[in-house]
Amino acid sequence: MNFVPCIVIGGTHSGVGKTSVATALMSAFVRRGLIVQAFKVGPDFIDPSFHRAATLRPSHNLDGWMVSREVNLSLYERASVGADIAIIEGVMGLFDGRSTRDESGSTAEMAKWLGAPVLLVVDGSAMARSGAALVHGFESFDPELQVAGAIFNRVSSEKHFSYLRDSVQTHCQSAPLGYLPVEPAIKLPEQHLGLQLAGEVVTQELLDSLADWVEGTLDLDKVLAIARTAKPVTTESQSAVQLPGRSETRIGIAKDAAFQFYYDENCRYLCEAGADLVEFSPIGDSRLPDNIDGLCLGGGYPELHAAALAANKSMQASVRSFAERGGPVYAECGGFMYLTEAIVDSAGREHEMCGIFPTRARMQSRLAGLGYAEIELLEDAAWLRANARMRAHEFRYSTVDEMPTSIRRVYRVHGSHGDRLDGYLTGSVIGSYFHVHFGSYPAFAEHFVTAAKAWQEHAKTIGTYL
Repeated sequence: MNFVPCIVIGGTHSGVGKTSVATALMSAFVRRGLIVQAFKVGPDFIDPSFHRAATLRPSHNLDGWMVSREVNLSLYERASVGADIAIIEGVMGLFDGRSTRDESGSTAEMAKWLGAPVLLVVDGSAMARSGAALVHGFESFDPELQVAGAIFNRVSSEKHFSYLRDSVQTHCQSAPLGYLPVEPAIKLPEQHLGLQLAGEVVTQELLDSLADWVEGTLDLDKVLAIARTAKPVTTESQSAVQLPGRSETRIGIAKDAAFQFYYDENCRYLCEAGADLVEFSPIGDSRLPDNIDGLCLGGGYPELHAAALAANKSMQASVRSFAERGGPVYAECGGFMYLTEAIVDSAGREHEMCGIFPTRARMQSRLAGLGYAEIELLEDAAWLRANARMRAHEFRYSTVDEMPTSIRRVYRVHGSHGDRLDGYLTGSVIGSYFHVHFGSYPAFAEHFVTAAKAWQEHAKTIGTYL
């Protein structure tokens, strides 16, 4: 059993400032000398990059719909070892999740699983006594949930906060922990898939400003006291699992400004299955790393770097050669776009890509796909097995042109908008827009690494191993 004080940063709705508040609290506690472990509820890849910048530790996704309670709690327990406090940033509004009928996938569900108190972030602008009605509603909606404190964001003055504080103290159980004034200088900038990546905007100056922001008007000692009321997490933990030593099965993993959306847990599953992950840059490297046996191309922003990706012809040739020789390749979302013939940007310009899939990825101004999905494997395909089921998420602004019938569809996708076929297979390459969480199907990583090792042995036998 591993006890770490923890808090969940929930919000009344999306856009209320959860990421700013959570990152600011992380920065403030790190500045106090605490070891902070961050988590993000839901499938988001971008918010954890801000957490990591503030804590200098990987931030992990917790997701009550994609993976089981036990997997989530084991992940939490393993990642929080050695931390002085865990801060979990919620998703959307506190009770929003997969369904309007239950709490699946919601911040509230995760807080209850963790036995963690919730600090509710409220937009206090243009409110006084009504703030208490809002907080009271969130407190009473689910009596099993511990809403322990309220943080009022976008408050105009100390006087304004006094109205909110007095009304909450009169009508609510939650402690009014303070307020946050509007500070345009520390607003985290956004782009079409959400916030900009932390590496593009986060500086030490920004982190210091965020810490100053919360230290000035929030009671951080009371926040710590609330965090200590969390219940110990008890699981059949996998924290004692030891990763294998350096493996001879080398998996190339694309990591640069264009490709960086990976669940840390997926990487761990690959390592536990025996992979040695070797990072490379499709933008900056001239070819794939030597002696790789499998290739993972994750999501990201290839459309923002399409010209640079198109200019790197030697890398494209190296990827094509690996696929043509039968090396196993897994590509999702941005990685899948990279394997098409071209990315067509919003201005209609074509940028030539690897050409493994005979189609084009076209950017558009509106969302093309958003939400959770369950994926059923229709047949044995490369390293995947027929009838297996896995869970995933998509969030994209591009579509692909009609794929030729020669390219097999191996996924039956059960999503919020009905069923459809997806998951494109050509040779040893599988690509789709879906970000699969391997925790929903751990055999994915095992089979992929096994396929990579088998290909390595075969390629050495016939003399095509590079």
